[in-house]
Amino acid sequence: MHTVLKCSFCILSGLQLIAQDNAQHNDQAAIRKVVSTYLSAREHDNAQELASLFTDDADQLVSSGEWRRGRAAIVKGTLASSARTGGTRSITLDSIRFITPLVAIADGRYELTGLAGGTSRNMWTTFVVTKTAGGWRIAAIRNMLPAAPAPAAGKLR
Repeated sequence: MHTVLKCSFCILSGLQLIAQDNAQHNDQAAIRKVVSTYLSAREHDNAQELASLFTDDADQLVSSGEWRRGRAAIVKGTLASSARTGGTRSITLDSIRFITPLVAIADGRYELTGLAGGTSRNMWTTFVVTKTAGGWRIAAIRNMLPAAPAPAAGKLR
């Protein structure tokens, strides 16, 4: 009987791990979809769809140093930026790390091509997303321009 209980426990534990892996895989796909929808809403100047992706208290720090606080400010600033710069945006998420089952950090490469003069910008972006009753929502975005490496320790002047 003791062996049967041990085997049952092992089987149930294995099934629980499989269920957790499936849930995490589904959550990763949902987070990738949120980022994809974010880009599509920007491209199509869709303020309503863009607003639906953010939490009420979301914020965004963009590479120029502008800090947009709150959903309305993010939508207004994001659409104004897209109209001003033009070009095509793409985000390739390199990693999604779950801080808790309801909070994740998604990091990726953010590329803006087709700017005036045929130039492009290569940046990094980080999305902090939270799982709500309505699905995954963006709580924060941080866009960063790559900087030159810092000098080695002891070589500061």
